[in-house]
Amino acid sequence: MNTLRLGIAGFGTVGSGLAQILHENREIILARTGRDIAITTVLVRDLSKKRAAATGPEVRFTNNPDDLLSNEVDVVVELMGGVDLARDLITRALQAGKHVVTANKHLLALHGPELSALAASKGLGLFYEASVAGGVPIVQALRESLGANRIERLTGIMNGTANYILSEMTTNHLEFATALKQAQDLGYAEADPTFDIEGFDTAHKLVVLIRLAYGRDFPLSRLPVRGITQVTGLDIEFAREFGYRIKLLAQAREVDGKIEASVEPTLVKHTFLLARVGGNYNAVRVEGNAVGPIMLHGQGAGALPTGSAVMADIMALCRGLNAPCASFDNTGFGNKPLPQAEILPASEGVAMHYFRFTVTDRPGVLASIAKTMAEHDISIAQAVQKGDHQASDVPIVFLTHNARASAVADTIRIIDAMPFTLRPTVHFPIL
Repeated sequence: MNTLRLGIAGFGTVGSGLAQILHENREIILARTGRDIAITTVLVRDLSKKRAAATGPEVRFTNNPDDLLSNEVDVVVELMGGVDLARDLITRALQAGKHVVTANKHLLALHGPELSALAASKGLGLFYEASVAGGVPIVQALRESLGANRIERLTGIMNGTANYILSEMTTNHLEFATALKQAQDLGYAEADPTFDIEGFDTAHKLVVLIRLAYGRDFPLSRLPVRGITQVTGLDIEFAREFGYRIKLLAQAREVDGKIEASVEPTLVKHTFLLARVGGNYNAVRVEGNAVGPIMLHGQGAGALPTGSAVMADIMALCRGLNAPCASFDNTGFGNKPLPQAEILPASEGVAMHYFRFTVTDRPGVLASIAKTMAEHDISIAQAVQKGDHQASDVPIVFLTHNARASAVADTIRIIDAMPFTLRPTVHFPIL
């Protein structure tokens, strides 16, 4: 059988990892697919740059995107990131009859349905396992292994940078800025970490998973997103005292036919497996109506973990091509156009909540806060006030029973305007 020829766009961390896997695991890949797989063309910006992975003389390096569309390439593997250039390249590759494998979650979050429709119209495969959670095989799990389930809830830790920072704040009692600097020094965080720490990277991944889990398109622009920059060591310690850990969670669930979804720091009971996901690891917990709860856990980034996911897609493509009648379901729903999700407004969401009020230490404050919460039907489950006779302010922390998000927002607005409130209220939901 002819060799499957790969044209790779981008040869950084993931591209180098893919090349290493192809070289080191060639025999097992051949045994599983029945077909040799080789990199023939690599698109890079700088031809003079020294590469981390060694390639043979048969690999052609180029800075011309048109070379990936030649007859010397069967599959275009897009690993360069970004949106506009990647979208153009993938569109042109599909129009030229090339199957595509991509790790580009931002592009898919914005333009996934459009690209899936184009691939389907051409009878081509568009594969994207590596776009979510690195080496964790959640895309295939949702599309195939859990395909007979109605997904009741999806919860994930899907950004290794944010999880590393929160883990260091929890385990080693670091403040946010120190933990971020440490993550950058270790290569876990970019020089500009905005996408990671503000939750945008996680949001891109959640949009992709919602399509696979529910067969509906949840526009990225309508997803509530909050990062971890407001989390302090004080909140980490209060959460610990109550038996919780703080994690940046992506969550989605179906409520009366509507999709409720968000990305935000969330208190997770310390006995839950998600609370124990440490360092730069990722994990996704899925609840299906047939299978029950399952959790996939592993490295969410890095050359070999992400390269492994890219290679899995290439091997799946190989198996599809080897079938008597090759066909590719790129969406998990028979390539049918996905309808827009009916979205549960964030204000209507119901959850337990954590509040930290910073107030003047004087009589009646606790009673005033509790009265305001009661007036908005927010029932207090636990409370702690830690005064310091030398301090002018004091933190008061409440954990609540289930409360509607609109009532929570109104309560915070009212209490923040009270004369005894010294700083804006810190608030996180509880899983």
